[in-house]
Amino acid sequence: MGASNIRLTMAGWLGGHAILAFCLGLSLGLTQPANAQGAVRSVHGDWQIRCDTPPGAQAEQCALIQSVVAEDRSNAGLTVIVLKTADQKSRLMRVVAPLGVLLPSGLGLKLDNQDVGRAGFVRCLPNGCVAEVVMDDKLLGQLKNAKTATFIIFETPEEGIGFPLSLNGLAEGYDKLP
Repeated sequence: MGASNIRLTMAGWLGGHAILAFCLGLSLGLTQPANAQGAVRSVHGDWQIRCDTPPGAQAEQCALIQSVVAEDRSNAGLTVIVLKTADQKSRLMRVVAPLGVLLPSGLGLKLDNQDVGRAGFVRCLPNGCVAEVVMDDKLLGQLKNAKTATFIIFETPEEGIGFPLSLNGLAEGYDKLP
């Protein structure tokens, strides 16, 4: 299923738990504006760069973020977070899916209706379940050149819910990430 294109990793922990807390805090902030964490630094098409200094972090950290809601389910949302680790050695995509997903089925990804593969969920927290992918050059190139992405979560083995995501501004926003 193209598993080599999407790799699950724990490399995101290189920057410590602060990056995870920061990114999950940002995803919470997008749905709860009164508690928004991370100031919007810039807007690139349908993406925002948000920056904050998480507790315990030595420096400000920024991420490229977009949140979407399923077309047929207004109560199901998904947040996609693209960032570079604090050591600048890895590029990560974290996707926060709603609670209730079928964890063994993982998170599917299609780019311009072409199946790219699936990533596993690494952890569930009160605001959702997190899938994490290290973006190699091939995947980053595919994301920059595609027009649309569809992330697919499963509530049952047979029922997938697609979240269409605009990639408009992703390439420009990624290039502006510190």
